[in-house]
Amino acid sequence: MTATKQNNNHESQTKLIAGCRNPFNSIKVFVVCHGLLQLSQLLLSGYLKSSISTIEKRFGISSQTSGILASFNEIGNTVLIVFVSYFGSRVHRPRFIGCGALIVCTAGFIMCLPHFIMGQYEYDKSVASVYSNATDICQPTLISQSESNSQCVTRMGKENKDVLSILFLGQILLGIGGVPIQPFGISYIDDFASKKNSPLYIGILFAVTVMGPGVAFILGSAMLRYYVDIDKIPASEIVLSPNDPRWIGAWWLGFIVSACIVAVTSIPYFFFPREMPKEQAANEKADEIEPSLIDAFKNKPDSNESVSLAKFIKVFPKVLFRTLKNPVYILLVLAQANLSAMVCGLATFMAKFLERQFSITASLANLMIGSVNIPGAMAGIVIGGVIMKRFHLSPKQCGAMCVFGMLSCILVAFPLIFLGCSTQRFASPSSDQHLSVGAWYNVSECSRQCACSKTAFNPVCGSDGVEYISPCYAGCEGVNFNYKENKVLNYTRCSCIASQGSGDSAIPGSCGTSCYSLFMPFMVLSFLAGALASTSQTPAVMLILRSVNPADKSLAIGIQFMLLRLLAWLPGPVMFGSMIDSTCIRWGKKCGTKASCQYYDNNLLRQRYIGLQILFEIGALIFFIAVYFVLHHKEKVKIEAEKNPETDTLNEKVEIVKILPSRTKEVF
Repeated sequence: MTATKQNNNHESQTKLIAGCRNPFNSIKVFVVCHGLLQLSQLLLSGYLKSSISTIEKRFGISSQTSGILASFNEIGNTVLIVFVSYFGSRVHRPRFIGCGALIVCTAGFIMCLPHFIMGQYEYDKSVASVYSNATDICQPTLISQSESNSQCVTRMGKENKDVLSILFLGQILLGIGGVPIQPFGISYIDDFASKKNSPLYIGILFAVTVMGPGVAFILGSAMLRYYVDIDKIPASEIVLSPNDPRWIGAWWLGFIVSACIVAVTSIPYFFFPREMPKEQAANEKADEIEPSLIDAFKNKPDSNESVSLAKFIKVFPKVLFRTLKNPVYILLVLAQANLSAMVCGLATFMAKFLERQFSITASLANLMIGSVNIPGAMAGIVIGGVIMKRFHLSPKQCGAMCVFGMLSCILVAFPLIFLGCSTQRFASPSSDQHLSVGAWYNVSECSRQCACSKTAFNPVCGSDGVEYISPCYAGCEGVNFNYKENKVLNYTRCSCIASQGSGDSAIPGSCGTSCYSLFMPFMVLSFLAGALASTSQTPAVMLILRSVNPADKSLAIGIQFMLLRLLAWLPGPVMFGSMIDSTCIRWGKKCGTKASCQYYDNNLLRQRYIGLQILFEIGALIFFIAVYFVLHHKEKVKIEAEKNPETDTLNEKVEIVKILPSRTKEVF
């Protein structure tokens, strides 16, 4: 019997060691593959955010609606995250991750469908070229041939309903597919990586996955340089430029590219084993490796355990209560919820914010976010992981590191409230609300005889420095062409501009803002703030993993992500979108209904947008401070426990024994 046992053990050890030679039995290979998958998954989900302002203009939706769209993928994710996390240690996690990635891929292809089922993008022609009709200059005798308002409303309502339904469906599938990817990946790494290397691996994993949104914004920058209908019309007939306010980039093309990348990165997950040998730290002795490999499997839950849904529902409240009453866990999750809400505002609307504040193109805004803000966050996460590994931080020191990172972030981010541009002076027949800064001019009287379209939006910059929403509303009756380049040089005989006491001409395009010099200082401070805030990410994650019962780890991660979705990722984009809409001073019109915003109060937009982010950062700081004090108290209790009174009494008795007769010693 003993010989048989030894032979079986020897065979098991031989198989385990042989299995280690398989590249898919290496946790390092899994970390690399998982980093690539999460990068590509976040490339797909982040691409929507990089093109959100373009989608708003293309389909005439508000920032609040686009915020709902951006957060809609969290609905499917939130519903399933806890169930999937609970069964995480009882299923083949790598295969579940691979299947989830394929669902994400499908969602990406669905998201691009509106472009193919909709017609060509229609914009206000407004003498865009030599060959177009001069319908947007001042023509008193012009009679509109447009369709009736009722027909227009019916057609637009059907189009918007179809588009939004498809986009929302894609977002739901994107959320469902992403359910197993991060929780299963983190728990799989933490189970099979050595305790020494686990923080570094998870830190690297988070850093690499942060690159996903970064690459998404860079991809968005590249795709938005192409015209939206580049597949439908010849390049020679595209007369708009990326600097034109009416320009719409090829927002749909990035979804196809990123979906293909997700499909490729999902393949390796179907080759990873359900369980792999436990990684050993470099300083462990070689003769300890084989027993440790076997122990790695012995400590796993019974793979044949059958868990019914009824049993799960019965057990879940107990585990949930046990997890939520853990003060360190719940405080850390609340701190991360504040940080996640801040990140939602940055990721979803930062590009739009930069476009409006500094009058830059959507392509440049995405490029700056992808090459400055995202690398800053990635650097902060890596630095946090390296510091933890290098200095072997105690839990209290991890809490102190989180506090220091957030406090530094707030101090650096506060000046951003004052770095920006005021709204450019513009003229239109009406505005939705009056500006206290006096940037709006009413041109209803001077353009009364021009029969201008009520939905016109073709901004021109007058010689008086005022931006007019169209040549017609500037009262321009003439136009000069460059026949060689097929473009408008300027508009002339502009009665509204002459009434301002200046010249009477205007050039195509927006006047823009006059504080572009503040753009680079803004990006530098934004980079530093993001890097400092991100240093708290790895310590916070490791504190969560180490603060819960090992048996509850998988479910605790699921509860964490569920709470983050409910408290931050679901309401965050909607909150920021509603806030941005509240600063709009002129809404576009389409078929008599409100479309996307044309002009914002830039000062109010900057104060509310940056201010809301700082508010969330302060919330995170408060919770991190509470975590520090809880950990400090636990450490103090632990030290006092080591000085147990019973131990002290025993020591005193030992000292007494030394001086008593031998007979008394026998009593003790």
